[in-house]
Amino acid sequence: MERETTGTAAAASVIPGAGPAAPTGERATLRLRDTGEEEIARYAPEWLQLREPADAAARSYDLLDPLRMRLANLPGRAADGLVIHDIGCGTGSMGRWLAPHLDGAQHWVLHDRDPYLLHFAAVASPRSAADGSHVTVETRRGDVARLTADALSGASLVTASALLDVLTREEVGALAAACAGAGCPALLTLSVAGRVELTAPHPMDEEITEAFNAHQRRGGLLGPDAVTAAAEAFAEHGATVRLNPSPWRLGPEQAELTGQWLRGWVGAAVEERPELAARADGYLAERLEACAAGELRVVVHHSDLLALCRPVNGAA
Repeated sequence: MERETTGTAAAASVIPGAGPAAPTGERATLRLRDTGEEEIARYAPEWLQLREPADAAARSYDLLDPLRMRLANLPGRAADGLVIHDIGCGTGSMGRWLAPHLDGAQHWVLHDRDPYLLHFAAVASPRSAADGSHVTVETRRGDVARLTADALSGASLVTASALLDVLTREEVGALAAACAGAGCPALLTLSVAGRVELTAPHPMDEEITEAFNAHQRRGGLLGPDAVTAAAEAFAEHGATVRLNPSPWRLGPEQAELTGQWLRGWVGAAVEERPELAARADGYLAERLEACAAGELRVVVHHSDLLALCRPVNGAA
C-alpha cells in the first residue's frame, strides 16, 4: 500500500495516498484505532482511480473458484443472496471487480472512515452480478478495530484491498477472529510483499526497497510480513487458507501510475532513511526519465489471501 508523502524533492507532486505512511495508527481511508480525534482522510480519489485498472489486472482469479464453491453452500443463499462486507472500501474498486464475477443477488456493505470516498463508492457501485442478479449497497463510516463477529453477523464474505499491510499483528488477529466467529470467508487482496523488480536494474534498487520495507513496518505495522501473519492467524481459527501472487505489472501504458508509485516509493524510503536523500533524488530523476520515455517496466509484488473459515449454524 502506498501512502501520503511530504517534504523532500523525491516526494514532489505525489497524489495524496501514493506516498509514505500516515501517522502511526491511521490508515488512509480507515481509522485503525480510536484516538478520540477526527482527522482528514489521506487518500485522494484520483490515486484510487489511477491504480484501479492495475489492481483489477493483478488480483488473483485463481481464488475465485474456491470462493464461489464456498458461497454456493452458504445457508440462506438462495433466499437472501450474498451479504458482502468491504472493509476500507475507498472508491469501491473491489466491488466493481468482484460483483460481476459472482452469481446471485448481492448486498454490499461498504466500510470506510471517509464519507467523501463512501459517496464515490456508492454512486459508482455495480448494479448487476455475473448472472444479471441485482446488486445493492449500503455505506457505513467505520473503524476496523470495532469489526467483531457480531458486526459481521449474517455476512457471506468479507473483502478488502491493500489493508493487511497497514495493520498490526493484534489487529490482523482480531480480523481473523471476527471472520471465524461469523463463519464467513475472507478475500483480502493486494497486500505488499516487499519485493520490487525494475528494468533495467540499478545499484540503488535494493537500498530503496529495504528502506521502504522498514518504513512499512513503522509503529508495529506488519508491512510486507502481513500476509504470512494473516495466514497464521486464520489458520489458528481453523480456516483453510490459500495464497496467490497478485503483482502489479507496469509498463509504458501505465506510465502515470508508475510515476506516482515511484515518487511515493522513493519518498517513503527517504523518510525512513534521510541519509539517502541526495542520491535518491538522482535515482528518482533517472527512473522518471526512463518512465516518461516508455523504457521502464516495474513489477510490484503483492499477495492475495483467501481464508475459508469454518461455517457456523450448520453450513456446509
